[in-house]
Amino acid sequence: MKRVQNWIRSFAGASQPRRRTLKVEAVAMAARDVVSRDDAQTSYSEYDLKEATADAGSDGEKEAAATLSYSKTLLAEGHERAEGETCNICLLPIELPVGRHSMFKGCCMQRVCNGCILAAQQRGINDSCPFCRTSLPDDSASCLAMLRERAGRGDADAVNQLGDQYYLGDRRFYEIRLARDASRAIELWTEAAELGSVDAHYNLGVAYFRGVHVREDKPRGIWHWEQAAMKGHVLCRDNLGAIEFNEGNYELALQHYMISAKMGYEKPLNTIKGMFARGRATKAQYAEALRG
Repeated sequence: MKRVQNWIRSFAGASQPRRRTLKVEAVAMAARDVVSRDDAQTSYSEYDLKEATADAGSDGEKEAAATLSYSKTLLAEGHERAEGETCNICLLPIELPVGRHSMFKGCCMQRVCNGCILAAQQRGINDSCPFCRTSLPDDSASCLAMLRERAGRGDADAVNQLGDQYYLGDRRFYEIRLARDASRAIELWTEAAELGSVDAHYNLGVAYFRGVHVREDKPRGIWHWEQAAMKGHVLCRDNLGAIEFNEGNYELALQHYMISAKMGYEKPLNTIKGMFARGRATKAQYAEALRG
């Protein structure tokens, strides 16, 4: 309890640059609590957090308490694959990265893995959707009209897909080709994210963190990745790990990598292997990541 109160007071009186460091410390404290709730010296309980929040007086202390709560949630949630990352035909998790091993069907907005698409083709199902059996349009305009219709009804996946189409433009390699309009893509991804699309949060994270067709805003990009990570988006979780790793926050980076590796992503598993070789992860942690 005292550790939490001291952290809140430090955060409330800190400058903005110092607050970034304290936020990392908050997530690190949460990481220890999630991993080992018996370590009374370094972890904090839900009871401690509620008590400290109730005692917070100034706006700065209230913001600090909210930061601690958010940090705890960031590592406690999102340990299962995101909704929509399962093939709707075979009902198996889709190999990562999902976009490379599956395809959204514009008629029903269902994600189907490449294996089930191939199986359907081998059975002669070439001119209709392998999931809903809707006849596939013969031209780009019809495909676009179908997608826009679903987007107009507030389908988060359809809105996100429409944003993808505008972003990729003439580079799109199947079905729909539009004049590239990155600004329109950002607008659609923002709408899709508000509707609950984790893929849209991922896209916005990339755009803002790297300054792709928008003004660079790394904190905003990280926020979008955090929102998706807490809903089980593996690539976003891995990105959070990479950010902390590059800033030298190896303990925190390892927690993010562990979560994404346990969900079946090979890239963070290899990163953990490298951290183990350099003494930044224990043998037990590497073994745990291997077990998944």
